[in-house]
Amino acid sequence: MKILQISSASSFGGGERHLVDLTNSLIDRGHDLYAVMRPQSPLLSHLRIPAGNIKALPLRNALDAQSARELARFVKEHQIEVVHAHMARDYSLAAYATRRNSRTKFIVTRHVLFPLNRFHRRTLAQVGRIIAVSSAVAGQLRSQRLVSEDRITVVPNGVDVFRFAKARAEFSRFQFIQSKNLPVDCLLVGSIGELRTLKRHDDFIRAAAVVARTAPQSHFIIAGVDTSASGEVLKQLETLATQLGIEDRVHFLGWLDNAEALLCAVDVFVSASQTESFGLSIAEAMATGTAVVATRTEGAQEVIDDQRTGLLVPIGDIDRLAESIATLLADENKRNLLGSQALQAVNERFSLNRMVDEIERIYREDLG
Repeated sequence: MKILQISSASSFGGGERHLVDLTNSLIDRGHDLYAVMRPQSPLLSHLRIPAGNIKALPLRNALDAQSARELARFVKEHQIEVVHAHMARDYSLAAYATRRNSRTKFIVTRHVLFPLNRFHRRTLAQVGRIIAVSSAVAGQLRSQRLVSEDRITVVPNGVDVFRFAKARAEFSRFQFIQSKNLPVDCLLVGSIGELRTLKRHDDFIRAAAVVARTAPQSHFIIAGVDTSASGEVLKQLETLATQLGIEDRVHFLGWLDNAEALLCAVDVFVSASQTESFGLSIAEAMATGTAVVATRTEGAQEVIDDQRTGLLVPIGDIDRLAESIATLLADENKRNLLGSQALQAVNERFSLNRMVDEIERIYREDLG
């Protein structure tokens, strides 16, 4: 099949990891993949699409008529069979391109829980399928009644379990700790995610201050970029760590090209988020056999079986978050048990191969 992926993403998060893993897997299966991205897209360095199959467009917003026309020409020129859009502001551009090419099928993936607006009722009128990355996302879509229920399909996110298995096999904790100038005997607690208010990294830091009192060897790592205009979120988090007296125990790593190394290194992975549509970083931590503590978001509840493959705590409950982290740091056997059961669950339920199988089947069904 000739498949085009479109994304106007300007940062790299869970939805972008999904697109990259899906695209590269489809290439491995022999499909012809194309991409339309912004000129400086962070996706480009991760995709294995030939340069001639990539088109850079401004993709300014949902009403970018020039980008829509150029996208339609690109689809026609390359006889694209499936256009797959991943961000709401790109849906209308993809819809226009497929209307101009009647044999091309229009697919979208919904990665987030935020409601669409009424404008999308018209945009999605001809969509073949809306793929929801979790049941929670599907529920949000159904509640809006923008499309018929039979066009909404849940395909949970997938994790490249082979990539994480390889990372585990090759990982050196000593080298990682040495590269970050951390104490050799430290206990590591880590979190990954953009420095945004909804990720509630401030709750993580407040919980870290509580944990640090009873676990003097503990250090806390936050990996993620601040996408705010002036970097104010990072400044606020650094100030908070200083106010709590743990500035020497909290480490901000920024963007990591090799997040697998961090996930292998930490003794406990934490997601303190206010909302998660799926929680891909949680599933990735599970794929490294790392014990996870997460807030009870919609997505986390679908990924984690509480007390068996991880620990769930109420959103915003810093005391419970700290208690759960401290309990795991003090009990290596419990950490190992949760981690091994989490790894088994990811292999059984959230493998990348399973996700790609299901999306590939959707493409074929819509092509008839």
